[in-house]
Amino acid sequence: MQYTIDNAPLTWRHYYITGVASLGQLIGTGLATLVSVIIPLYQLVAHPELSSFMQGVVGAMDLIGIMVGSSILGKLSDRYGYIYFFRICPAIVCVSAIVALIFPSIAVLIVCLFFMGFGIGGEYSLDSNYVSELMPTKWVFMMVGVTKAMSAFGNIIVAGVCFLMINDWTSAALWPRMMWLMIVISGLMLVLRIWFWESPKWLLEKGKIKEAQIDTHRFLGPDVNISESDVEADVDARKQQAARQAGFFKRNWKNIIFTGLPWACEGLGVYGIGVFLPILVMALGIEHISAHETALMHVASSVKVTLWISCIILPGFILGLILIRKVDPAKIQWVGFLLSGVCLLILLLAYDNHWAKWISIIAFMAFELFLNMGPHLITYVLPPKVYPVADRGVGSGIAASLGKVGAVLGVFFIPILLHAGGSSLVLIVSIIVMGLGALITIIFNPERKPSHPALKPSNT
Repeated sequence: MQYTIDNAPLTWRHYYITGVASLGQLIGTGLATLVSVIIPLYQLVAHPELSSFMQGVVGAMDLIGIMVGSSILGKLSDRYGYIYFFRICPAIVCVSAIVALIFPSIAVLIVCLFFMGFGIGGEYSLDSNYVSELMPTKWVFMMVGVTKAMSAFGNIIVAGVCFLMINDWTSAALWPRMMWLMIVISGLMLVLRIWFWESPKWLLEKGKIKEAQIDTHRFLGPDVNISESDVEADVDARKQQAARQAGFFKRNWKNIIFTGLPWACEGLGVYGIGVFLPILVMALGIEHISAHETALMHVASSVKVTLWISCIILPGFILGLILIRKVDPAKIQWVGFLLSGVCLLILLLAYDNHWAKWISIIAFMAFELFLNMGPHLITYVLPPKVYPVADRGVGSGIAASLGKVGAVLGVFFIPILLHAGGSSLVLIVSIIVMGLGALITIIFNPERKPSHPALKPSNT
């Protein structure tokens, strides 16, 4: 049988495409985890004078790079093609990591983190494009969710390797060697993308029908062909989008709040707490080590606990992916926010009342489970479902930008809050933010409106 891209059966080729594209998500969270380990090594062991302000700068720099990179490289890829930037992005990350390895200083590290984030920002704008344009229609949102779920492996792999490295070190001055993680992962991404091709739908939009057909066969096999009618409809939608650009905010202000502000709240949990997780583990006193051990061993122990906590991220994504085809995604999101806040409340009570360490660790793991089951997964999926086709590109971009603003603010202010009021203040503010994310999702959920039937659970 002959198929089009939209109605083709799911095959190993689709999984391969998703796997290669999702490495951008893996390296993004991997870098955040790497920064979370470097900061305590630099601040607690090598350079105790590193202020909370500078900790925030170091922690937020790759996120700022992601914000800039996703905007610039996303627009350039729309104009010049996906594949060029799909290969350039890991090259930028690899070169930046090599520079940080060779010239180990705080100033060079900050600059390199920005450029690594810049490359990863381009990844974030391209991976979902490839997956959404090459998957069968009925599997698009599921496979986009799978792409996002791959970020869990970044946390687990980097935290595990960092623990093994630190556990074998005698000096924190060896921290630049951790950049080998970014070099290896980005190098692997670059090699795999040598055998990757241009998006057929992008080629069709540029009128390159023959090239589009060739790349469709390369990606999906000889029994899958392009569908010009679908692309023509997409081109018409883009024209409508340009014509309606002036009234975008007036038409979609509720959608902007619904998709953007919860994403910003989620950013504090995923990045704010995530980047400073080893430091929070030490501040909460839940690492398993004797008080007389060296500072380096305290960091190693906190990274080990971070690894345990990170291992629950993947089950959280899997649970969310199971629920997403059966339950209203907005409901999954607000319930995830609410349960995340409850877990942080238990963690706060355990800390203030000196409960057993295992209670705090379980509460932290449950927080990661519900955060990734709900907000971390669903905020990535909701914008394409909520916005009409003519407004989808702009709406998704605004939502992602607001999400990264929340992440930057979270990463920047967590060390300041920790310095001002300790772990209790960090947890109180985080609980409030989780509650705010749940409240906004409930109030502005457009699921009840007939104009957004796509939010209702699908039976397919």
